[in-house]
Amino acid sequence: MTTSAAPLSQDELKTLVGQAALKYVVAGEIVGVGTGSTVNKFIDALATIKDQIPGAVSSSVASTERLKALGIKVFDANEVTSLAVYIDGADEIDGKGHMVKGGGAALTREKIVAALAQRFVCIADESKRVPVLGNFPLPVEVIPMAAAQIARRFEAMGADVTAQIRMKDGAPLVTDNGQHILDVRGLKIAEPLAFESEVNQWPGVVTVGVFAHQKAAVCLLGTAQGVQTLEY
Repeated sequence: MTTSAAPLSQDELKTLVGQAALKYVVAGEIVGVGTGSTVNKFIDALATIKDQIPGAVSSSVASTERLKALGIKVFDANEVTSLAVYIDGADEIDGKGHMVKGGGAALTREKIVAALAQRFVCIADESKRVPVLGNFPLPVEVIPMAAAQIARRFEAMGADVTAQIRMKDGAPLVTDNGQHILDVRGLKIAEPLAFESEVNQWPGVVTVGVFAHQKAAVCLLGTAQGVQTLEY
């Protein structure tokens, strides 16, 4: 009698895709590194080949600390002119490689590092794949004095749309950049590129968490059948 293996946990799927991302790291090149629990698995894997790369450009204080603790040199984004690859997770990804990011509040720095990269490799588990972006609350980093008017602009988009300041320990969360985050619920983002372009123009918006201009070229998706490679 044979018994089927237990399904992999979400943590195990994250480990798989973190390790799979190593093959996209270019030897001799600085690598762009994102933020979050899945990226932490990639950082741990990256430490096994750290002698093959000069170091990394990181999108958050948390990732920088983890990289340094593992002996990987971290470069300031201003020190590099381009990166061969940027490896990061996503809160949602659609069928064209457009993403929603910012659940970890690092979206601005993530977008800055992604813009330096020739190729964005997204690492995620299959729960992040969606037909239309918007089920995950959309993070928008805002200058605090503009938060209320930006929230009103989002809420004017539909009766079901709400926008609230993200809180931490009873006070507005403060990003690595000293700003606040609005989490917008109730959106269906059918045209991510146009949506990102529009919201980028609103005064007081630092970064909207739609990554359509900096979309994924590849997604390594952790599934029950193993790592699935999606190319866009």
